[in-house]
Amino acid sequence: MSKDTQDFERFMQQREAAAGAYVRGDAEPLGQVVAQVSPASFFSPRGDYVTGADAVWSRYETDAGAFESASDNHFEILHMEARDGLAYWVGLQRATARMRGSDEAIDFNLRITEIFRREGDEWKLIHRHADQLISKADEK
Repeated sequence: MSKDTQDFERFMQQREAAAGAYVRGDAEPLGQVVAQVSPASFFSPRGDYVTGADAVWSRYETDAGAFESASDNHFEILHMEARDGLAYWVGLQRATARMRGSDEAIDFNLRITEIFRREGDEWKLIHRHADQLISKADEK
């Protein structure tokens, strides 16, 4: 296993914790892992997208404000890799959260692809694609 892969696996614990804070309405931990320098992009579960590091971070901050609390958040990583200063993970993000103004919890089951680049000694999120999981495909 490469040093990049080992380092990225450790980093993914921080990334998952940041996602947990996000669905509780706190974007600050995510701010520690998102790219501050373009290029950066976000393809949201609503079907729209944002580009540019500043615009992406602004969108993350705004969207986190829609969450009030969460009782669960976890990643199911299907595969990941890190090499030559780039890394990715592909999988599912499952969360149960309450949105501001709602008393009922909502289950989120998202298909996720995230891409990271190394900036100095840190991994930074440069692209996130999230959309709703409709059903599990049959494995072949």
